[in-house]
Amino acid sequence: MNPADKNHRLWPGLTALSGTLAILAFIGAVPAGLAFVFKPLTTLLIIGFAWPRGANATKQRSLVRLGLVLSLAGDVFLLWPKDGFLPGLVAFLLAHLAYIAAFCVPVRLAAKPWVFVGYGLVAAAILSALWPGVPGALRVPVVAYVVCLATMAAQALVWWRSSAAGHVADARLARAAALGGLLFMVSDSLLAINKFAVPLPLSSLWILLSYWLAQWCIASPLRAR
Repeated sequence: MNPADKNHRLWPGLTALSGTLAILAFIGAVPAGLAFVFKPLTTLLIIGFAWPRGANATKQRSLVRLGLVLSLAGDVFLLWPKDGFLPGLVAFLLAHLAYIAAFCVPVRLAAKPWVFVGYGLVAAAILSALWPGVPGALRVPVVAYVVCLATMAAQALVWWRSSAAGHVADARLARAAALGGLLFMVSDSLLAINKFAVPLPLSSLWILLSYWLAQWCIASPLRAR
């Protein structure tokens, strides 16, 4: 087996192991302090998976890398859920802006308006349901974040649908980004429900699982070679 291929196959297993340990720490199955190691480490492993990829699309690669690094900063801030929530929100908002720019490289923004309408309606429904529980000081940042999140997810889907009639391999890669955008919406919706509405059972499991799957899917469209 080619050593590069062997190393490439290590990333999913290492990421899954680190993510599992982080989740176990958050739900109390292992010492809670391990979350401070394995939560950022899991995102670092996804960055390691993404870093050598995308040599054929350097602009998109740089933007995805930037989004992942900003996400890592957000992960670290959110290790302190109270004091770190607003800085974490800002870090992830900037990450979504980077991802939006990355998904605009192959296709212009909102090239398929119906996709944006659909995601906008979903985002508005979620936000309206959570609105009474959002503190006044956080309402403007939360609205800005939701707009960026929905735009990112919608543009990822636009990229996939725009590439569906072209090369099969390109469409498959874009589909991974679209799935990543959807999973990010799921993860952040669960996080918001847990924070602003009602506590969810095993919330860390569902939030982090969907979050890391989303990041992996967003990194995956970058070609390995």
